[in-house]
Amino acid sequence: MDRRESLKALLVGTVAGATLTGAAACKEGETGNTAEVIADAQGLYGRLPEEIERDKRVMASEFLNEHELETIAVLCDIILPATPSAKSANDAKVPEFIEFIVKDIPSHQLPMRGGIAWLDVESNQRYNKEFKSCSDEEQIAIIEDIAYPDPDGKKPDMSHGIRFFELIRGLTLTGYYTTRMGFDDLGYKGNYANEWDGVPPEVLAEHDVDYDEEWLSKCVDQSKREVIAEWDDEMNLIT
Repeated sequence: MDRRESLKALLVGTVAGATLTGAAACKEGETGNTAEVIADAQGLYGRLPEEIERDKRVMASEFLNEHELETIAVLCDIILPATPSAKSANDAKVPEFIEFIVKDIPSHQLPMRGGIAWLDVESNQRYNKEFKSCSDEEQIAIIEDIAYPDPDGKKPDMSHGIRFFELIRGLTLTGYYTTRMGFDDLGYKGNYANEWDGVPPEVLAEHDVDYDEEWLSKCVDQSKREVIAEWDDEMNLIT
């Protein structure tokens, strides 16, 4: 199982719990920027007037600079690159999602900015250039050192990088797998009507009951499953 398949396996059971920001990101994969998407959603998810005003202030504010956003974009594509069957995290505009989350949840700001700075320091020490300017091989060499937990403390010099990568990986997966692209990648279809053809015959026989044939033709005929029921004035089913 490759990395992306492993991540998908972990997420299949949790993707239905998408939050507001995830729902906004879902539309983000199809239209506009994050600010426009959240603005469009404000009338749909029950926000109070003061919450709407706060959203506007958050979206109008700035925190991450251009260099930091470009570095996040590089990391997003390392974590979830495009495959023959799925688009990348950048295709789903996950960096924009992360930008919003960092502004919306201030506790993420220092870890995010500090983590990117750590990454650039490590990259300069190894290759004499910032992380986003490194080759693919050089970037992966650094990521391999911080992509896994270190419970035994065998890599103390990597501890800040490990914590940062855990944060950026979690935000990338959340952003991507709450978009339409992410749903398609998981094969998640959401709620949809299944087929029901009544109580099983053996259960009916056990209780010595049966369906009325006329009722069956109206209510359990799968060819009519898309037909909207109609009732007469005496509440008798017509169709």
